[in-house]
Amino acid sequence: MAERLRVRALDHVGINVTDLDAAVDWYREAFGFETARPFTIGELKMRGTFLITPDGTGLEIIERQGAQSVGVLAEDPPAQALRVGLGHLCFRVDDVDAAHARLLELGAVDRFSPRPAPEPGVRMSYVADPFGNFIELLDRHTGPGA
Repeated sequence: MAERLRVRALDHVGINVTDLDAAVDWYREAFGFETARPFTIGELKMRGTFLITPDGTGLEIIERQGAQSVGVLAEDPPAQALRVGLGHLCFRVDDVDAAHARLLELGAVDRFSPRPAPEPGVRMSYVADPFGNFIELLDRHTGPGA
């Protein structure tokens, strides 16, 4: 049997948007990401920006000319789970309620209000960013894996 691949860490997640500049501004304001590396791939009419936090969490945001949204946003996480592909991004936060409220102030859409998670002692919520991507907020301070 072949040796298993050894993964050290998840490096980054990539999302596609129709307005790169607006998305970069939103994620910087909402989560404190810093711009690490903007890039352009001229032959594909694509540009992007790699964002990073001080702890190394990476988010790559890509805009390709001619890209289209793939339909109406799901109403909630269970409906989103019926879609194949990236389901959501998840960020650990200290206070789910405060983070959820702040993202709504910044233009996110409420998709699952703050509540206890199925995992005992964990609190969670979901929003959709202004570009349609689902974001889970999670506080594991009191649950297993804290």
